[in-house]
Amino acid sequence: MFLYRLVSWLLDIYSWIIIAAALISWVSPDPYNPLVQVLRRATEPVLRPIRRLLSPYQAGLDFSPLVAILIIQFVERVILPSLF
Repeated sequence: MFLYRLVSWLLDIYSWIIIAAALISWVSPDPYNPLVQVLRRATEPVLRPIRRLLSPYQAGLDFSPLVAILIIQFVERVILPSLF
C-alpha cells in the first residue's frame, strides 16, 4: 500500500511539473533561467517522444503536455490499481 501511494504521489507531482512547464512556455521565458532549465530537463524526456508521434497532426499547437498528463492519469487509475 505504501508503494502504491508513493508511485501515485510521484505521478501527481510530475503532472504538476508538466503543467508548470507548459504554462511557462506560453510567456517565452529566458532559456538561461534556472527554473526554466530544471523544468525542461524534467519534462523533455517524456514530452519529446510524444511530440515526435504527434508532429504530423499538430498545426502550431503543442499537445504533448496534454497527452502526457492523460497517459499519467491512465497509469494512475487503471494500471496502478491492477498492480497493487
